[in-house]
Amino acid sequence: MSRVILCKSLLLTPSLFSAPLTSFKPTLPSSSSRVHRMATEASSSPSSNAGGGDPTSSSPPPASSAIDFLSLCHRLKTTKRAGWVKRGVKDPESVADHMYRMGLMALIASDIPGLNRDKCIKIAIVHDVAEAIVGDITPSDGITKEEKSRQEQEAIDHMCKLLGGGSIAKELGELWLEYEGNSSPEAKIVKDFDKVEMILQALEYENDQGKDLEEFFQSTAGKFQTDVGKAWAAEIASRRKKQG
Repeated sequence: MSRVILCKSLLLTPSLFSAPLTSFKPTLPSSSSRVHRMATEASSSPSSNAGGGDPTSSSPPPASSAIDFLSLCHRLKTTKRAGWVKRGVKDPESVADHMYRMGLMALIASDIPGLNRDKCIKIAIVHDVAEAIVGDITPSDGITKEEKSRQEQEAIDHMCKLLGGGSIAKELGELWLEYEGNSSPEAKIVKDFDKVEMILQALEYENDQGKDLEEFFQSTAGKFQTDVGKAWAAEIASRRKKQG
């Protein structure tokens, strides 16, 4: 019953289409140029041109490159979220499960002037894609934030090369960098969705499995950057308190 009430609450936001969204285009000089160079180098390699055509155009990658990339992304469906595994949660969600509900959050959130909803959905889909290679690295793994970022950057570079370079690979890399750098309104709200999804999942595991997952709520307290994130987190906290 709590899940039904929660779902209805999330949907009681202003109309998704009450006002047109305007596109926000952040400037990422150093990071963006690095991805552009990486995509260009990848597209000039022999394997990148296997499908023929102009690799720098906006056309989709060759079928072979697309299937190679998608097959690699299969690991997102089988990689369990490490935080839940370490807390003994039964049948924990996968990385893909987490990203999918974040994409839904971006879809149903109320309109915000100057925010590009489509970009939010794209960032939600892309933000953890490097975990198909590096896995779900958590603070308890003893890996520094800088080293984690370096490993994930290498994974993104590899995945962009797997796509054959070109504009689509470049966009994937830039979306990931935008999220990683928290460098736009879209990145900031998706960062909040990342935390909201985690505490919502924590509440569901507490209800379903009788777990005490207080640490996940504590780790996100006071860290929400947007009004939407703060409101949704407060609603989840309120429901958790009532369920006591």
